[in-house]
Amino acid sequence: MRRRMGGDRGSASIWVLAAGLVLVAGGLAGAAVGSACVARHQARAAADLGALAAVPRVVEGPEPACARAAEIVTANGARLVECRVDGFEVTVTTAVAAKSLPGGPRLATATSRAGPVPAAVVTRQRGGAHG
Repeated sequence: MRRRMGGDRGSASIWVLAAGLVLVAGGLAGAAVGSACVARHQARAAADLGALAAVPRVVEGPEPACARAAEIVTANGARLVECRVDGFEVTVTTAVAAKSLPGGPRLATATSRAGPVPAAVVTRQRGGAHG
């Protein structure tokens, strides 16, 4: 007896390829989301550390404070977007490129504020009483 050939012969290959494509697309989407999360966390950490490092230098002026913030931000793999000194308060904004995203890298930004400097630190920095 001869077998009759059905119309769906070979369709399993197409279904396997389709399922594989869905899995690959899901993996790429997950990698893109993970990359964006890592960039956001890196930007936030760099902004926090940069602002905290700049605060003790505020008594020397805005330039030394922002230079210290830039140094720390760069060491943490981010780019300093803005550094503002208002009295004894420092605000630092950073950016990190999120890699492996479709359409090229996108920037994750974060802003952090630190200060004011406690009076004891200001007194010590200006050569006042030690204690």
